[in-house]
Amino acid sequence: MMRYDLAVFIGRFEPFHLGHLAILQRALAQAERVVVLVGSADAPRNAKNPWTYTEREVMIHAALGVDGKRVVTLPLRDHLYNENAWLAEAQAQVASVAGDARSIALFGLSKDASSYYLKAFPQWELVDAASVPLLSATELRRHLFSEDAGALRLIEANVPAPVFEIISAFRNTAAYAQTLDEFRHVENYRAAWAKAPYPPIFVTVDAVVAHSGHVLLVKRKSQPGRGLWALPGGFVNENETLRDAAIRELREETRLKIPVAVLRGSIRGEKVFDYPERSLRGRTITHAFYFEFPSGELPGVRGADDAARARWIPVSEIQGMRASLFEDHFFILEHFLGAA
Repeated sequence: MMRYDLAVFIGRFEPFHLGHLAILQRALAQAERVVVLVGSADAPRNAKNPWTYTEREVMIHAALGVDGKRVVTLPLRDHLYNENAWLAEAQAQVASVAGDARSIALFGLSKDASSYYLKAFPQWELVDAASVPLLSATELRRHLFSEDAGALRLIEANVPAPVFEIISAFRNTAAYAQTLDEFRHVENYRAAWAKAPYPPIFVTVDAVVAHSGHVLLVKRKSQPGRGLWALPGGFVNENETLRDAAIRELREETRLKIPVAVLRGSIRGEKVFDYPERSLRGRTITHAFYFEFPSGELPGVRGADDAARARWIPVSEIQGMRASLFEDHFFILEHFLGAA
């Protein structure tokens, strides 16, 4: 007889490796059913999140084989600035498959500070799984982008065979080439600051411009995040205020035909967004300014400077753009527009 009716396993699985498989097999040995919540489900593809939710779902079930019949995988989205929303979504996803389960256990491994969430579900019994002496997912991702001939062999030794086949196929795709290019850009960027006496903290600005039920976005021309939609913005110059920097970047990237004085008078809010891992480039704190205009004809815009395109997007479309928005820009939009 199984000890639990349902087991819960939460992770990002970037990629799904043998350590994950060991925990999942332990959960299957003790529970009638297992639900796997795949985190960062709608995050844009980047060097930290190389695979989509669907690709990771395929990895998990390919690794499990016939054992996968008792496993349900469900997406779990990020909520960077609202932990309660993340907890609520995790609880709701488990409830959607729990049925009449009376005994529920949360399986996981307390490996570092990122495992704090294991203690956030007191309604489920916590089963701290034993550590498996293997490379971490972070290390495997570095090998994924390595030019070292032995890198692939190290990945092969640390992931289930079906997962290695999926990873090998991924390395021949355009998505991999784009992600590899971004990884190299970020590595070079970090290397340029490696000799600084203190870890650098970068200051940026972003502009949320709302007009007639639309919001102004730009498509990024360069790495990181080339091809993703983003808020107009950029780094603050040493001789300007945050507000002036936001207006300058907005006008440079969109050629928005609204006078500076009018832009200054149209600011209706501002907020700091400082999630420590919001940017792959390093600690980057952004100050977002909210510009609001009355209904009317949308002003003309065009991409310029760091933007390949500029476009007015209906607010109703923002929810469906989570996976194509740069860094934490969805959450910035969510704060000012209530887009989610």
